[in-house]
Amino acid sequence: MNKTALIVPLLILISCSVLAEETTTAVNTSHNLTPNTNSQPANTIRIDTRPEILGLWGMNIPNNKKCIELYNFRGANEVVVNSGEEWSVGLFDYQPSPDNTMEKLPALIMQIKYENNKVDCSGQQENQAGEVSQYFVRWKNNHTINFCTSEKEDKCFATLHRVLP
Repeated sequence: MNKTALIVPLLILISCSVLAEETTTAVNTSHNLTPNTNSQPANTIRIDTRPEILGLWGMNIPNNKKCIELYNFRGANEVVVNSGEEWSVGLFDYQPSPDNTMEKLPALIMQIKYENNKVDCSGQQENQAGEVSQYFVRWKNNHTINFCTSEKEDKCFATLHRVLP
């Protein structure tokens, strides 16, 4: 029998065996969710939660049907508000209700850091830089919220609708 004829199948068998071992090792390490008892680092699952209010919300202004005031609640607790020609940038803190009960409404605090001092949707021009506002948030559904001055339903003054997640 020819030596070459024996060597080629042997090389193929060895390379397949090595590939199968590498693939098995990769699969096993990438799905290792058990506590690590040796010196190798364990793979962990990281769960990040985000406030449910994050996203772009719009509010129709009653006396100006053509103008929509937009609130963009972004990551890192940043909020951008656009109303007509006015742009404001600030920080927000959203405190959900404990245990998701409706007994106590979620609270929203916003602090405006900068604004361009232009005319807003209501026709007003007022520099709000440095102002801090606190609202209670009444969720009607996943796409509609009310801003309220107290936890009472009759103290709600603005309805916002989700524009983007």
